[in-house]
Amino acid sequence: MPKPVKPKAPQLRFGIGEWYGVPLTSMTAAERRNRARIECLPKAQRPATRCPFQKGADCNKVGGVCSLRLYQKSLEIGLVTPASGEDGQLRTVCPARFEEDQMIYRWVGETILGTSDPTVVGEIGFLESPLSPKAKAVGRIDRILAVPKSSPLLWCAVEVQAVYFQGLAITNDFEVIRNHTADSLPFPHVLRRPDYRSSGPKRLMPQLQIKVPTLSRWGKKMAVVVDRAFFLAMGKMRTVPHITNCDVAWFVVRYSEREAGKFRLERDGVHFTTLADSVEGLTAGTPVSLEVFEKRILDKLQRLSGPVKIAPH
Repeated sequence: MPKPVKPKAPQLRFGIGEWYGVPLTSMTAAERRNRARIECLPKAQRPATRCPFQKGADCNKVGGVCSLRLYQKSLEIGLVTPASGEDGQLRTVCPARFEEDQMIYRWVGETILGTSDPTVVGEIGFLESPLSPKAKAVGRIDRILAVPKSSPLLWCAVEVQAVYFQGLAITNDFEVIRNHTADSLPFPHVLRRPDYRSSGPKRLMPQLQIKVPTLSRWGKKMAVVVDRAFFLAMGKMRTVPHITNCDVAWFVVRYSEREAGKFRLERDGVHFTTLADSVEGLTAGTPVSLEVFEKRILDKLQRLSGPVKIAPH
């Protein structure tokens, strides 16, 4: 009796999740082609498009892509669909995506400041050059939330972190979408993936290490807003049971798909940590033993110059 043939695993690639706030999956083929046609025009000829998540502001993200999503393509029939479960969740690539309905500010305000209606103040200078104190600030905090008319002033700091991605630019998909005449979803044209190493340890971690110690001395908290996919990509962090013992409060959001075809930003969970535990989580790894590390060195040396002997410690 012949063995049953296993179905081939689908091909997986990251592509556009939301385009100017609209999920790619809820756009008609004609809408996708028209949007791609506009994005393929020279920059000077592209009309300004409002950001759906910032009040009264135009989108300043090149290409207008708010989030990425993992898609799968069946190798048997060529059908393209979003990946299922956690794999198919949105990955935020534009920080403005977190601004939907100001939900994150109400949440942070309620949790840290005891108010659901804090005043949001943008980009306050935090670091100054020691060579020129009168020069512009060389480091800023993304957002400050303050309790209106509080005396003494009650406030906390907020950093939002989207994910960068590694691979070819999303603009490579626009031409493919523009020329895709079928009603089905087009498959992403090039390889790319969310780059949590660049976004976390290389970008966010230094920001926390620079800012949090001073904030803690002042008796202030740092709130960090990331999406669920970002948080799950980090290493496991030890938490503290109460906000009074934390340096950093992680506000994790998720995306809920609605019947109308759009995604809504929702609360997923808040996690209170020390700065040291946040850094450990962002590093997302533990050192190997000396023996393992030196074996890796020897393996590379042998590939370069032949067998190498080394005395034991």
